[in-house]
Amino acid sequence: MFRDDFVKYLRYERRYSDHTIRAYVNDLNQFFNYLKDQGYSNQVLDSKAVESLIRKWLIKLLEEQRSDRTINRKFSALKAYFKYLSMQGEIKGNPVSKIYLPKISRKLPHFVDEDHMNLLLDTNHFGNDFSGLRDKLIIELLYQTGIRLSELINIKSLDIDFEQHQIKIVGKRRKERFVPIASELTKLIRRYKQIRDLTFPALEEKYLLLTDKGKKLYDKFVYRVVKKYLSMITTMEKRSPHVLRHTFATHMLNHGADLNAIKEILGHANLSATQIYTHTTFEKLKKVYKQAHPRH
Repeated sequence: MFRDDFVKYLRYERRYSDHTIRAYVNDLNQFFNYLKDQGYSNQVLDSKAVESLIRKWLIKLLEEQRSDRTINRKFSALKAYFKYLSMQGEIKGNPVSKIYLPKISRKLPHFVDEDHMNLLLDTNHFGNDFSGLRDKLIIELLYQTGIRLSELINIKSLDIDFEQHQIKIVGKRRKERFVPIASELTKLIRRYKQIRDLTFPALEEKYLLLTDKGKKLYDKFVYRVVKKYLSMITTMEKRSPHVLRHTFATHMLNHGADLNAIKEILGHANLSATQIYTHTTFEKLKKVYKQAHPRH
């Protein structure tokens, strides 16, 4: 078992999200279980010995046909852990420093066609009661701001600036940014809050979006809502909150938005993460060209 103080390091110093920390904990537990199965104790700290065991474990994962993304994440967990031990003076050198994995092949993001999104949002699929307004607000916020699922769940009522038409978003590693919102979305938030406060008059919950029981939203709840409504307009296999983030970025780019502006709204650390959307729009351009050009 790895050291508990490593988890505190990830949470309070590195400011990793709870989701990432859970993934890293699970990955490290798997590695140390592998060590145990190979007859080694969890206290194996010799750099060369650990390096050899890590290589064998990664080969095992490849043989199990784990995805590139999964293997890279597990490798990242190991890198972070042994870097921490090295910083603490527990080991000399980092046993993963000489191990390199191939870059992940990036898939083009899935997104919903603009006409289909308009069909969903311009038609009364939601209803005007608390649940209906809440569901509509979930879809509108994800699509109009491109925020992540975790960011949506953690929006507090006080984070909405109605005068400036913006929302304070707390992103990865608790980094704050302000995201602009349209006046119609501001009106929807006001209407939702009125109905919410009437539905739960003794409410003490500080978060904006609530379940039907007046509690803070959770991941599976939002997944169910998004899948329900996207199923009304598309048969695409992926119908997740992240698809709406991709849809936001793609539609913004298609309408001429500056890539750097999209980067800031999405909360990306660097432009390379945002540039994948240029590939999506270029694929669309190629399709239009093939359909329209008389000499093709």
